Amino acid sequence: MPKLRIGILPDDKPVKVTTELPASVHRDLIAYAEAIAHESGQRVDPAKLIAPMLARFMTTDRGFAKARRVGHTPKAGGGEG
Repeated sequence: MPKLRIGILPDDKPVKVTTELPASVHRDLIAYAEAIAHESGQRVDPAKLIAPMLARFMTTDRGFAKARRVGHTPKAGGGEG
């Protein structure tokens, strides 16, 4: 099995967000959590995968990184860029 992009989850202070997901995305989150458990032995609540997956997506999105560098998006922490 190839190495998963999301591994051990950091212990970070959460901010609660409520959203709805398509059933297919929820099934994939469950499958991903099962893959992590199989690969690392770490049991993970599938919902806890959403934040690191979004973070990974945003850090690898070149368009977002460029927009952030030129100040077109708010910076982390709520300040205007």
